[in-house]
Amino acid sequence: MTQIAGPYVPQARTVRRRPSQAELRALTAAMPTARHTAYDNYNVQTQVVARSTESTYIISDHPELTSSQTISVAEGQRVAELQEEHLRGRDVVVIDGYIGNDPEFRCPARLVIDQAWANIAGMQDHLLFQDDSVGDDFSPWFTVVYTPGLTAPGYPKERLIAVDLEAGVTRVLNSDYFGESKKGLLRMWNKLVYERGGLALHAGCKVIPTGKGDRTLLIVGLSGTGKTTTTFTRQNDSKPVQDDFVALMPGGRVYGTENGCFAKTYALSAEDEPTIHAAVTSPIAYLENVSQKEVDGPVDFFDESYTQNGRAVFPMSALGWSKDAREAAAVSALLILNRNDGIIPAVARLSVEQAATYFMLGETKGTAAGGAAEAGRSLRVPGTNPFFPLLHAQQGNRFRELHESGGFEVFLLNTGSVGGDDKDPRAKKVRIGHSSAVVKAIAEGTITWERDPDFGYEVATTVPGIDDEELLRPRLLYGRQGREAEHQQVVERLRRERRQYLEGFPGVDQRLLAALQDR
Repeated sequence: MTQIAGPYVPQARTVRRRPSQAELRALTAAMPTARHTAYDNYNVQTQVVARSTESTYIISDHPELTSSQTISVAEGQRVAELQEEHLRGRDVVVIDGYIGNDPEFRCPARLVIDQAWANIAGMQDHLLFQDDSVGDDFSPWFTVVYTPGLTAPGYPKERLIAVDLEAGVTRVLNSDYFGESKKGLLRMWNKLVYERGGLALHAGCKVIPTGKGDRTLLIVGLSGTGKTTTTFTRQNDSKPVQDDFVALMPGGRVYGTENGCFAKTYALSAEDEPTIHAAVTSPIAYLENVSQKEVDGPVDFFDESYTQNGRAVFPMSALGWSKDAREAAAVSALLILNRNDGIIPAVARLSVEQAATYFMLGETKGTAAGGAAEAGRSLRVPGTNPFFPLLHAQQGNRFRELHESGGFEVFLLNTGSVGGDDKDPRAKKVRIGHSSAVVKAIAEGTITWERDPDFGYEVATTVPGIDDEELLRPRLLYGRQGREAEHQQVVERLRRERRQYLEGFPGVDQRLLAALQDR
């Protein structure tokens, strides 16, 4: 594999190193796919509208060491040479910065990308932390080399994301979706965190003031399940710390990763999510695949005719209020989001024995963020982290260790509906206001609980701010509607499928399987 270490810069036609945001904005404005909006920012329409899971491979001659698909080291070398040859005839932008801002934990990172896709460089620059004292000898631990205009014949859709964990290099071919840059760096960072004794979580982080002091909450969930919304809604003047990835370490210590936010914009409402809406419509934001009828005009966050996976990137400073991860106390509670449409309650409290099990199950409904193959499907993604590059059993086992050392509570939150999907008139939607009330009550410790007879976790009998008990205990809704038999069938199916799923991960702690019988 072509190694990238030290102050690597490709042998390109021209190289623009560490351009300013003003330069990146000007380069973006010149892109034929970029449209100026009424908010004085730019909206780029891409050909690829979601991450390309089917085209992502770990480079390794030892496929038994990862749960992901692999290609050989020799094939990785061939791809590297192909990409380097392509770059020799291109104008290139190099973005440098850090994943995280804690001097003891931060990781130097670099993006190398064809200048014709400057919006990706601008978006990544917003997310990386900067250090003005860094000179030309900057040595990245992780590098993403990005060539959207280079195809990869023989791979799905002639697209390839080749991940060399040993060299710290991800090579992206034939995708112009920004998420491959962001996730390319964080995927490699996942491995580093694990090696340091922690676990990278696909999670937001927020700090909520209460009468008993500040409470640090982690919100774990797949893209599109409400992770960003839950992180940025305000309870007791809470402040967001991180939007998408954190490192959870022994004792509940948390480290942040990004200096900005990669927000999903579909159905973004100024009324329901004023903070995110204001940041997205600020001049400093970059938009991607948001519906826009005319140049210089407004965008339509509710139009899904091109994709539901419209996105925006903005720096945390655009919010006007946030909290530095270095100031956050140890984790008080961890929330696992499940956008469901069946018998999952708005909130459930998990026992110590159940927490790692439900974390490993990673159940939810897929969204457009995972591509058309995932949208609307019932999914199980271990840790709700599709970017963990090692064996998935390692996630569940490590989470159990960290939970035992941290002593934080773990909750399951349904951000979808109970009793059916959006088209079912019998169903009830768990709305943003409901979830916000749950988060506030978790922080303040004001929920009353009872044991659920089907799954053994605790369900809420009262939550301040929620007056619909059927959202809290779905079996009541099914009983009132005469659907008891349907409810029982779902219970039995989930018990069976969950056990079969966990049994499919060699090396998983057997206590995770035993917890499924805790009822």
